[in-house]
Amino acid sequence: MHTMTTPIMATRGTDILMTDSAGSALPLLIWLSPAFPVGAFAYSHGLESAVEHGDIADATTLQAWLDDLVRFGSLRTDAVLVASAWRAARALDDDAIDEINDLALALAPSQERHLETAAQGGAFVTAVQAAWPCEAIERLAQRSETIAYPVAVSVAAAGHNVGLHALLEAYLVAFAGNLVSATVRLGPVGQTDGQRTIARLAPALCDVAQMASVATLDDLGAFAMRSDISAMRHETQYSRLFRS
Repeated sequence: MHTMTTPIMATRGTDILMTDSAGSALPLLIWLSPAFPVGAFAYSHGLESAVEHGDIADATTLQAWLDDLVRFGSLRTDAVLVASAWRAARALDDDAIDEINDLALALAPSQERHLETAAQGGAFVTAVQAAWPCEAIERLAQRSETIAYPVAVSVAAAGHNVGLHALLEAYLVAFAGNLVSATVRLGPVGQTDGQRTIARLAPALCDVAQMASVATLDDLGAFAMRSDISAMRHETQYSRLFRS
């Protein structure tokens, strides 16, 4: 029996052209993979300092730390920024994108957090321009020298017709997964406890994705002071594996 299929994308040389008018979540699996060259593995988001000072010592303390980050901290903030930037990009509102980008950079509470979002954002734009070009990313790159990571990912997703809810869930899972991976490398938990932590975070990740899908910039607000303090402490930590 012959089966008709709809191609998700067509490849011509190094250009990747989306052909599915409904969009596809496939780019997210690639862009948010550890293999995508943004250098996420080099950042711990202050977790290295938290481990050094005994705030994270086992699976229980890691779970509590990350749950607070998701519901009340930087992951919640990033989710709202992602949704706002995606909507602005879909509306072709460059002024709004630039405003959101400036806000995202300004919200970084420490030098290393600023480096973390700006360096990953710049690397993401460079990689997408080379392998997944789209007009939205080109316009963003031409206007901005420093681009926050959540804004870069959102603009690329909008430019490739990726849906907002899939974007939010994938972004949050990738962010949480990278933090768990950093903690495993630091030693307080092993691989199995790391996977249990991600599984237990799933309800919080879903809740925040749902919240952000209908949120605006007026809903921004975070309160995870111990995480912010850990990020600041890390800047002067004597021995370090990570850049943040």
